[in-house]
Amino acid sequence: MERKLQDYGLISLKGIAMGAADVVPGVSGGTIAFIVGIYEELVNSIKSINAANLKLLFTGKIAAFWKGINANFLFSLVLGIAISIFSLAKLITWLLVAYPVLVWAFFFGLVLASTWFVSKDIHEWNWKVIVSFIVGIAVAYYITVATPAETPNNLPFIFLCGAIAICAMILPGISGSFILVLLGKYFYIMEAVKTFNITIILVFVCGAFIGITSFSRVLSYALSKLHNITISMLTGFMLGSLNKVWPWKETYQIVSHGQTVLMEHNVMPNQTIAAAIGLMIFGFVVVYVLEKISMKVSK
Repeated sequence: MERKLQDYGLISLKGIAMGAADVVPGVSGGTIAFIVGIYEELVNSIKSINAANLKLLFTGKIAAFWKGINANFLFSLVLGIAISIFSLAKLITWLLVAYPVLVWAFFFGLVLASTWFVSKDIHEWNWKVIVSFIVGIAVAYYITVATPAETPNNLPFIFLCGAIAICAMILPGISGSFILVLLGKYFYIMEAVKTFNITIILVFVCGAFIGITSFSRVLSYALSKLHNITISMLTGFMLGSLNKVWPWKETYQIVSHGQTVLMEHNVMPNQTIAAAIGLMIFGFVVVYVLEKISMKVSK
């Protein structure tokens, strides 16, 4: 696919949106990739980082390697994600503390709309597709209500967290950030990003690289060979994750592994209702507009 400089600039903007979503524990960067129409290209590009293309790199055929892995696309996207994470980490975490209902309301609208539009990519509904959809809902819902664990801070575990979280980040509806919460490492990793702890960041990124290059092969195969079943499960993931992004919550404490952990449960709307509903609608409209733009460009 021939692209111009402005096209890669747009891809970087999409990466910024993905990075902003990945910072929030409850919203998946994979959902944003679906919304902005780059999901399958992203999965296939990551899949192309394989032994054959790496051989081109190590034998000095850099241009062939660069083209083989669709590196212009990946570089532009990763650049946007990195800019977003390092520049928005403090802002997003502050907004989640200062205006949690409004932030969650906006993302609720985004996820709800994207669930609807992604489901339209299912060409035929049958019992297998329906079962896949239900399994997706159940898995995502269970993840949103699971109890965070007490885990170590050693580097091998940080590597493992990177590998697990990145697989969730690329799945629509399953938040890599929330997986880090369940693993007890969300605030640890966010603090490493904010303080620019090179060691922790590099170990986490290496784990993420291994995880995503392995998992992308499975996902690419599923999308090409079992398209309807895979899309229905991904849609289910997104629908099930709405439990996590419901804006109105109450916080309570539990003791997990000898540690006091803050948990949340959903409640009926009880504050800033008008503004929250307005942001839900705005989030829905954002996805609707992006979907129409994407359809127009594809034609």
